[in-house]
Amino acid sequence: MREIPRTPEPLLVRTDFSNETAWRALVHEASQGYEDDFRANLHFVDDKSFDGTEPVDIASAAKSTGHPVLFVADGTTLSNAEHLVLCISLHGLGSFRVPPNELWSVENNLSLANMDFEEFAEAVDPDGVFRGFPH
Repeated sequence: MREIPRTPEPLLVRTDFSNETAWRALVHEASQGYEDDFRANLHFVDDKSFDGTEPVDIASAAKSTGHPVLFVADGTTLSNAEHLVLCISLHGLGSFRVPPNELWSVENNLSLANMDFEEFAEAVDPDGVFRGFPH
């Protein structure tokens, strides 16, 4: 595994290279402006040296980035029609999945320290997916 890049934006690391079409769709969906044109500020890592790397190993290596969270596009992400991205706390607080249209909420609020990881984790559905807060 290559070294984790140090970037101003949190990382979305691709660890599955079996479906290029799904990856491109995910990048497109994750880059869109959503509610009030808010968008996730992410650095996309599309590097085959991460192929098959366990998310826990990437998270361990990413702790030194200074970001509160790591996003991973694994086999589950790219084989699921919703492209549910794995969101991992880099402070050891767990993980959950999030669809691309809610990445902006998680990334923006955690990066700005407006909210804590636990607030998102407590709002997941029974399947462990954060789909947004009720309006």
